[in-house]
Amino acid sequence: MKIRIFVTLKNGVLDPQGKAIHHSLENLGFKGVNDVRAGKLIELDVDDGTADSDIEKMCDKLLANTVIENYEIQKLPDPATEEA
Repeated sequence: MKIRIFVTLKNGVLDPQGKAIHHSLENLGFKGVNDVRAGKLIELDVDDGTADSDIEKMCDKLLANTVIENYEIQKLPDPATEEA
């Protein structure tokens, strides 16, 4: 089973990487970008029987710093079971 975990900084936490991206976009002439927040995407391939609670524990203990970060878990559909 494929899992995607999106990790983002909590509101109010300074994001120097986002600020650097925003500044670079402006320097390249891109207008209309009001703010940038950077995050990370982690993809896992886990056994089908892996419990949701185990995935949450992985996030809480290693994949996200829950003091300053939020995370969202997304299970990807199995391409073998999708209809064409």
